[in-house]
Amino acid sequence: MTAAEPIRAPASGESTCRVSIIIKALNEERHIAATLQSALRAAAPIAGEVVLADSCSTDRTVDLAMRYPVRIVQLAHPDERCCGVGPQLGYQHSTGEFVYLMDGDMRLRGGFLEQALAFLRANPEAAGVGGLVVEQNTASREYAARMERQPAHLAAGRVDRLDGGGLYRRTAIEAVGYLSDRNLHSYEEFDLAVRLRALDWQLWRLPVPAVDHFGHDAPAYRLLMRRWRSRYAWGLGELVRAAVDQPSLRLVLRGLRELYLYAAVLIWWVVLASVPFWPLPMAFRVGAFCVLAVAPVLLMAWRKRSFGMGSYSVVSWCVHAAGLVCGMLRSRRPAREAIRSRVLLDRVDASLQSPRHAQAEDGARRVYRSC
Repeated sequence: MTAAEPIRAPASGESTCRVSIIIKALNEERHIAATLQSALRAAAPIAGEVVLADSCSTDRTVDLAMRYPVRIVQLAHPDERCCGVGPQLGYQHSTGEFVYLMDGDMRLRGGFLEQALAFLRANPEAAGVGGLVVEQNTASREYAARMERQPAHLAAGRVDRLDGGGLYRRTAIEAVGYLSDRNLHSYEEFDLAVRLRALDWQLWRLPVPAVDHFGHDAPAYRLLMRRWRSRYAWGLGELVRAAVDQPSLRLVLRGLRELYLYAAVLIWWVVLASVPFWPLPMAFRVGAFCVLAVAPVLLMAWRKRSFGMGSYSVVSWCVHAAGLVCGMLRSRRPAREAIRSRVLLDRVDASLQSPRHAQAEDGARRVYRSC
């Protein structure tokens, strides 16, 4: 196989291990060692493998990961980075009968995979099962707002998506064609969920902790701008475009309340833009514009009991509303198209070795090429 040759996901009958733990990462040098250690501990008792899917990190993520008995695969082209690429890249290089998805800033709790496997064995109608996501970054305004909302899909029970990762049957993934849509800059887990649910598969969340999530600790507005520059904010529009003419469209429209919120923001913009053309005296038009412009901020400040949180909410709405439009207009590549990649390390056969021993063997099976 050449360095950039795409790899086909093996059929379920070709599986050589029970569970593939797929970790998607981009510039996670702060967390990657602890993440890999937690994954290797979880994989050891269940005949598992760990696959690190790297989106051409520019820090020491890959160098640190080279110390561990894992498979490291990397995008061939950095300009293809997006949230939907990572899981699918890892899936192409995985062999497990089940696949578990997690981020490079998470720690997998010991014992969870055994409980998840038992649940899937007992519930053949379930395509995937997750656990509780324990947020450790409570200082960030972004994550504080997320915890305050307490979305239903993060609670235990039957859910409409498995945000934060989950364990999936490979047979269910094969039924819907691919794990994640390579075009999506966000909402990749919801996209997978609606494709599965459109075929009557179920998703569940167990009432036990599965992962600890540390997240990015950048200031809220800096994180928001990062999401715009990385096109993360475009994901909802890309999701809607992908679902057009698909059986999953009704589930997308029914399951995402933020879609209607951002549509309302777009209508708000149109109304503001129309104010200068109203057949009223200039003073009335200026007053109407000011009232309409500040009313959402004041309303949210009252609801949040904080002017800062209220202002951030409205700014976040505006960024994501603009992203909705950009995402819907963005061109798409075929979602089933193989992602070109390279294998940097394949040491999963040495999964019983310690990281120190694996590092000492640095040689024959290491294939390293920079992006």
